[in-house]
Amino acid sequence: MKKNTVKKSVVAVALATSLLASTNVGFASSSMQNVVDQARKDMKEAAYAYVVPAQKGKIATSKDLYPALNKAKANYAKAKDAIVKSNAKNKNVLLKDLEDLYNERITKGIVPYIDAYNYADKYLNPILADIKAAEAQKDWAKVEKLYHQLSVQLKSRTVILYRFTGKAPRDLLLDQYKEPANAKRDQLMVPVTIYMKVVEAEKLIAAGKKEEAAKVVESIKPLLDKVPSTSSLPMMKELLEKVAALNVAPADEKDTVSLRILGTSDIHTNIVNYDYYKDTVSNSLGLAKTATLIKNARKENSNTLLFDNGDAIQGTPLGSYKQAVDKLVDGEEHPSVTAMELLGYDGATLGNHEFNYGLDYLDEVMDDANFPYVNANVRDSASGKLLYKPYVLIDKEVVDSEGKKSTIKVGVTGIVPPQILKWDKTNLEGKVKVDDSVQAVSAVVPDMQKAGADVIVVLSHSGMGDATHEVGEEDVTYLLTKVKGVDAIITGHAHQVFPGKVDASLTNVNIENGTMNGVPVVMPGKFGSHLGVIDLKLKKSGDDWKVVSSKAEVRTIAKDATDVDQSVVNAVKEAHEGTIEYVRQAVGKTTADIHSYFSQVQDDPSIQIVTDAQTAYVKAKLKGTANENVPVLSAGAPFKAGTRSDPEYYTYVPKGELAIKNVADLYLYDNTVATVKLTGADVKEWLEMSAGQFNQIEPAKTGEQQLINTDFRSYNYDVIDGVTYEIDVTQPAKYDADGNLVNKDASRIVNLQYNGKPIDLKQAFIVATNNYRASGTFPGVRNATEIEIHPDENREIIIDYILAEQTIDPSADGNWKFAALPAKAQVVFESSKQAAKVLPADGNIKYIGEGTDGFGKYSIK
Repeated sequence: MKKNTVKKSVVAVALATSLLASTNVGFASSSMQNVVDQARKDMKEAAYAYVVPAQKGKIATSKDLYPALNKAKANYAKAKDAIVKSNAKNKNVLLKDLEDLYNERITKGIVPYIDAYNYADKYLNPILADIKAAEAQKDWAKVEKLYHQLSVQLKSRTVILYRFTGKAPRDLLLDQYKEPANAKRDQLMVPVTIYMKVVEAEKLIAAGKKEEAAKVVESIKPLLDKVPSTSSLPMMKELLEKVAALNVAPADEKDTVSLRILGTSDIHTNIVNYDYYKDTVSNSLGLAKTATLIKNARKENSNTLLFDNGDAIQGTPLGSYKQAVDKLVDGEEHPSVTAMELLGYDGATLGNHEFNYGLDYLDEVMDDANFPYVNANVRDSASGKLLYKPYVLIDKEVVDSEGKKSTIKVGVTGIVPPQILKWDKTNLEGKVKVDDSVQAVSAVVPDMQKAGADVIVVLSHSGMGDATHEVGEEDVTYLLTKVKGVDAIITGHAHQVFPGKVDASLTNVNIENGTMNGVPVVMPGKFGSHLGVIDLKLKKSGDDWKVVSSKAEVRTIAKDATDVDQSVVNAVKEAHEGTIEYVRQAVGKTTADIHSYFSQVQDDPSIQIVTDAQTAYVKAKLKGTANENVPVLSAGAPFKAGTRSDPEYYTYVPKGELAIKNVADLYLYDNTVATVKLTGADVKEWLEMSAGQFNQIEPAKTGEQQLINTDFRSYNYDVIDGVTYEIDVTQPAKYDADGNLVNKDASRIVNLQYNGKPIDLKQAFIVATNNYRASGTFPGVRNATEIEIHPDENREIIIDYILAEQTIDPSADGNWKFAALPAKAQVVFESSKQAAKVLPADGNIKYIGEGTDGFGKYSIK
């Protein structure tokens, strides 16, 4: 539509410009000149009668056009007669000039638009009136037929009009009528087909032809994946209800049940559709929006169960607010639990972030929930017993294909990555141990079967992983699809979407059906962005039910606010409003904008503030200790850098007042400060690991080369302040994204210096970081001779730092840069399109244009 608006403006401007043209032809007398001048003026005014509406992309009405046209015609004839009767020597020139003007302004100017108006009024507007009446009657077939009629009418008539009226009036008609008609007709094609099939099935049911009706209903099912959303076409809601009401089945489907499993994952306390970091409503997240998908999915199939796959109590300032400010007390429900109870969740498992606040807090969250939490791989260190319920059996009452009620036993279990032992070492060390996820599920499935489970669902808080099993690995969902007895999996942790693109190494994956090794799998994004829907068809076999077919899909929340479930918003209103008040508290000022748009390709202000605050904190803590005189370095990473294919996932804090919400945006996680004691050699290995974020650039290659390795998590790209260094991306990476040594002799980190001199590889350093990194197995970090975990959160010490400074200069100190990039190489990377507004002044980064998945593409020299 933007293109057409430009086109209309060009037409209007061209008309207006031509109206101002004047002639140099002289007149024989002043009286004749006055007559001709008046005729010219009237012709111009007549044309302007179109110009004004056209500038707004409208067709002028007869009320606008005919009076001006009639006046122009009359005065044209009068002027023509005056010229003929005059004694002017240049009569022929005067007449030709007048006729040319008439032809331009009237014949080719206003008349075509009058023709277009008359055509629209006679042929098009009556069809639109009929469409409006048919929509009011909810006659889908008639609506679609009328839109088709409108389109055909325009197709045939505008060709005829074009011969007489020219391109501009025709384009205006097409823009106002044909393009919207075609779009609406295309949108209605699938719903109309479904509607007509519903009408046919209803007639067959009324005639007692149940099996024939069942075949018609079966033919509707493939079309349901293609229907538009109810937000774009409200009539869809009623149509889907009609489909759901058709309760018939063909003969071969007797004694079958359609069981639907719904799943959410990684909500991270995004309950309300609100971005606490930007302090504004957001329609890209929120369980309050997912709730509409949940309710619609239940209307389609009443035989439905709903589960959450973990990471529900941490992730936004709301989670922090309930843990540290308005602290959860005994008997009080966590807002995430309240929302899930309201939506009727049947069960949930634990994600890794459930352990961020400690076991006691987690117990307090769970003990007020009216639905069960399951986990089959976390054990008590002392007793060795499983700490939580390894599984539950849900007696689900369902209605089968014949309308009879039956009960199906659905077994549900769940796992969490064993890496929680290092990620939350301070909370879990000596208290729990964690079994291998695949081994845990393999062990619990037979127990569930012996207990009578007809269907087994695994809540896998784990990424997809690969086909090779390594005991204790983090991402295992693909491997779980090979565990005998597993019927469905809800997965997550990686914040990605499945059905969707997966690694090419994974075999036997059916994207269309959403299965891996025949098992339906859903990964419903993050923050409530999607709902996972698994449909299982079960058939009675003796006293047991067997899954005979399955299909999985993910549904996306609306891009506007039409799907917000106000009941969910109201349920957590107190915590939500308290969080907003909390994050708006001012802590200081910044003299410049802070953003993370280029945090992966140059020293960055959003990281600099973090490392500065950590340095100040640690230096104060070291006073009076044995390490007081050991040099302090500080490590920080870009947490929001378009992570996981999200072009809006960046930090942006405008110059001026800094509030808690801004600090929470700079540092997303509820980590605590930690220090590690290392050597200069370890510092280099740490940086070598971080440098794995970059792809290797080939100096001789002339085409575009992507700089950023998208498989490398941005939060693993640590910048270490206190030393200076360069990164040579023409060299291969020493470590892969998981920290495995892949090129023993590689060295991307060059010119590494401390205090302006080459670093002493044997010198000791204290590096400020967080508990996550200090407890992990990062190269370099794993060689630490001393580790200390402090009780203060990184976020809190940043707030304290800003409070102490009052006004901060967020400029990065430029302690790292790329070694000279090859002159011939076209090195590119992707970032937010908003980054084009804040390009560095030195010109080394330039905006090229559209990238992938909504990102912008940039070049770097």
